Amino acid sequence: MIHLRTWFGAALVALASVSQAQDSHRGDWLRNPAMGNYKAYAEFKMAHYAEAREVWETLAEVGNGDALFNLGILAEDGLGEPKNMKKAETLYTSAAQAGNFKAQYRLGMLYSAGQLLPRDVEKARIFLTLAAQGGDKDATATLATLGQPAASLTPYQRAEFMSATGEHTQAAALYRELAEGGDRRAQTRLAWMFEAGRGVERNLPEAARRFESAAVAGEAEAQYALAVMYRTGKGRERDVAQSLVWLRQAAGQSYPPAVAALASSQSAGVGL
Repeated sequence: MIHLRTWFGAALVALASVSQAQDSHRGDWLRNPAMGNYKAYAEFKMAHYAEAREVWETLAEVGNGDALFNLGILAEDGLGEPKNMKKAETLYTSAAQAGNFKAQYRLGMLYSAGQLLPRDVEKARIFLTLAAQGGDKDATATLATLGQPAASLTPYQRAEFMSATGEHTQAAALYRELAEGGDRRAQTRLAWMFEAGRGVERNLPEAARRFESAAVAGEAEAQYALAVMYRTGKGRERDVAQSLVWLRQAAGQSYPPAVAALASSQSAGVGL
């Protein structure tokens, strides 16, 4: 276990130098992929999709799983480019092969639903198993119901399948209902939808409000997203201290992007 003082110091260095990420360039991203992904995520929040894509394409060249997955999101949702599910599938597959659990889960859902991609239960099982082995609880739950009638699914699983079939408006409505009932995973999913404008009108303040609700409830994904919002001043007023609090909490739950953000501060001469 990392000593708390060392961990806190590393986080402080990372956040104190995050402004470097905004002025960084190709060589910086390749030396420090966590910094590059942080910059790209900040650009994504501002709907600067071309700028985000430039960073992620650079990192994709060296097989960075996070970058490949996020490029898949841009292709699937048509953010800054025409929608292209074939391209998204290729990018998600490369990301999954690089060990990205989000891509593994997304492919599992897409192949299981059989709407946006051809239905392939065996591929769905393979990718969901990989995600489950990596600790993804949603993948584990979906594996248990793979191939079963829709009536056997939980409301959250139904919302996930709606998303996988492109029924984003309906998925958002169900996530909202679940979030109002205290489901922090649904709250986080809905926050992402408000951030990207998927199934709802894009609304960063609303995304931030929902990320914060889920973060307070202990959701690591939401804690990391909220940390970036506080640090960049997008969706929340800029507050470095609050950003540090949420980044530490997400890293404490071993959320990969947050862990990478802290670790990258130890890279020679380059901070976040």
